[in-house]
Amino acid sequence: MNLLLDTHILIWALNDDERLPEKAKEMILDADNVIYYSSVSVWEVSIKHALHPDNIAFTGKKLAFYCQEAGFLSLEMKDKHVFALETISRPEDAPKHNDPFDRMLIAQAKAENMSFLTHDSLLPYYREKCIIPV
Repeated sequence: MNLLLDTHILIWALNDDERLPEKAKEMILDADNVIYYSSVSVWEVSIKHALHPDNIAFTGKKLAFYCQEAGFLSLEMKDKHVFALETISRPEDAPKHNDPFDRMLIAQAKAENMSFLTHDSLLPYYREKCIIPV
């Protein structure tokens, strides 16, 4: 299975953080799965590090380096991902969600027929088959 990791899952996996759910850890360590990180996550970490360096300890450049060192594959943002972004929606009665990075990651996973691993409880409201909540 091709797995695209949500940014927080990616960071937890790289840091061997105790917040990483066991199911996520098992999926990431499963040799049959190919693990991807997105340039969107690198962009997100770069912005958040610049704004709050005390909360995000490393830069986007370091994140990309650690991902490559871990053997994760890079997924660059493409036009078809942007077009897929236009196809995802949430029900009007779903809790508010304003994170454009999450929407871009879901669109990438959808467009590439990947599974998107997340611990964000708001993302399953998108009702996309690619979303795997852990």
